[in-house]
Amino acid sequence: MEREQLDNYCEKGILGLVLVILVYSALAFGGLPQGGFDYFLVVEWLAVVMLLIWLVRFWVNPKHRLLWPPMCWPVLAFVGYAIGRYLTADIEYLARQELIKVLIYAALFYAIVNNLHRQETTQIVGLTLIFLAMALSLFAVYQFLTGFDQVWNIHKPEGYRKRGSATFISPNHLAGYLGMVLPLALTFTLTGRFEPLMKIFLSYASLAIFGGISVTISRAGWLATGVSLFALYFWILRQRDFLRRGLMFLALLLTIFVMFFLKAKLPPERYERFEMAAQVEDVRFKLWPAALQIWKDHLWVGVGPAHFDYRFRQYRAGEVQLQARPDRVHNDYLNTLVDWGLVGAVLVLSCWVAFYYQVFTGWKFVQRGQNDLGAKRSNRSAFVSGGALGLLAILVHSIFDFNMHVPANAIVAVTLLALVGSHYRFASERYWHTVRWPLRLAVNLVLPAALVYLSWQAARHSMESHWLARADIAPEVSAEKLACLKRAWQAEPKNSDTAFQIGETLRSMSSDGGEGHKPLAQEAITWFEQGAALNPYDPNPLLREGMCLHWLGDHGAAAAYFDKAERLDPNSYNTEAYVGWHHFQLEDYTQAKRRFERSIALQPDEKVNPVAFSYLKIVREKLKESGPKP
Repeated sequence: MEREQLDNYCEKGILGLVLVILVYSALAFGGLPQGGFDYFLVVEWLAVVMLLIWLVRFWVNPKHRLLWPPMCWPVLAFVGYAIGRYLTADIEYLARQELIKVLIYAALFYAIVNNLHRQETTQIVGLTLIFLAMALSLFAVYQFLTGFDQVWNIHKPEGYRKRGSATFISPNHLAGYLGMVLPLALTFTLTGRFEPLMKIFLSYASLAIFGGISVTISRAGWLATGVSLFALYFWILRQRDFLRRGLMFLALLLTIFVMFFLKAKLPPERYERFEMAAQVEDVRFKLWPAALQIWKDHLWVGVGPAHFDYRFRQYRAGEVQLQARPDRVHNDYLNTLVDWGLVGAVLVLSCWVAFYYQVFTGWKFVQRGQNDLGAKRSNRSAFVSGGALGLLAILVHSIFDFNMHVPANAIVAVTLLALVGSHYRFASERYWHTVRWPLRLAVNLVLPAALVYLSWQAARHSMESHWLARADIAPEVSAEKLACLKRAWQAEPKNSDTAFQIGETLRSMSSDGGEGHKPLAQEAITWFEQGAALNPYDPNPLLREGMCLHWLGDHGAAAAYFDKAERLDPNSYNTEAYVGWHHFQLEDYTQAKRRFERSIALQPDEKVNPVAFSYLKIVREKLKESGPKP
């Protein structure tokens, strides 16, 4: 009896942790880094605890069974490929952080499939997602109506203001999140078996979520929602008992959308048809040709996990709109091809094919048939249909954004994949496996290994994040900031950005010209060299090393670093500005002027590009002074 009770507590503990992960990731800026802190770190620790409890469950319950539906195999294959691709990546730190996310999502997937497959737990997770999405939607509507542009303690960027984003910074990411939950809310409302009071709450939640999607003013979110609703109502039209109620709900949804659409003061380009969207000055479409070329140059295995942001620079077109760091491709399909190559993309595709194969072939085992009195309501079929349609929405939205790289959205997608996929157990008993030898041996090797590795990485990440956050609030160019950065480096000596920040702090301290400035510049050079070695595609350490050499008087040696930086990022306003600075130090004012002018043409905002603007004025005066005398 004690073993059974402990096993029951373990199951409830895993359910609680999954719910905490779902709620926290959505509330904490979608799990993305903000203000110097990586909010995904908390998810890492929660996943570690979840794995530990699952391992305990294997130990205390010898009869614990492993559920392994068909889609578990392609998921396992991609995890294996991700490990291999990490071991061969050019930028180890970036690839490792991406691998950790893959392992966390895989752990979450397998833990949910094997521990939360009961109808009661599935219903709890579903209702939690729906009412959390409702709360986020109401906050987004408030932001839209009042112009409130703050998320917790952070103000949203200019481009995202006057749009609903709730606790996400980007409205597009919120639209992706809500688009996954809306079909689930609608199927629970229209076809689920709930008490009348709960039906009222679900109806209200569905309308609120749809309103939240409307106020994001996200074209991709609207399109994805439209596709999922079309598929939902195509299915409802075949269910005569749900048709009338479904059409009434559709009328309410359209009323909400029209109301907010008329309220929104949309820029003209938001009205353009999708066929004309390529002509709009929208960065995401301008990134795609470069991403496609990167993939063609690295066809089979891609450039490496999370490498696009740095590899893009060599392919950047000389346009003003492409000067910021893109981070991702803004198309999850292209992003997968770029980072993981054709091999990785095929493995990801096989996961989705296996999932929808299970949905269609297992549907007859989860639905309750119709009779002469009408269709029978079923929470089981409501969850399967709603979850599958929600995932269809995120697949459509991912054509225009990188939702699978937003942790909160990826976690919801993984949760729905696991919970809907686990319903395939009704199709056959052959997917259940009692954990006996040698299967128990495999479990007792894989789970502890994952637990140890993820715990170790989470501990390193925690220490690094702590000191980086301390450095972020420390005074600029100070000994305190330098000390914090060096402590972060001790915790994680593979992060090229930390090495660059240490070098930049030392260079800035050296540029004051006080006593000991030369040793500081020489020390800065060693840090820039480490940063360049860890990330051979980042031009910034090379630019700063060249500046240090100029400061030390070695002008000839500096030229090689500026040339190499320019080859890495030939169409960057930042590179052009510092190459112009380099020619200014050589007193080649004609070349410097040409560089500064091109830099300003690429980035005409003086606040963003102060180096080019300030030095161009000086260069013009120098050229006037050296001109022909009257």
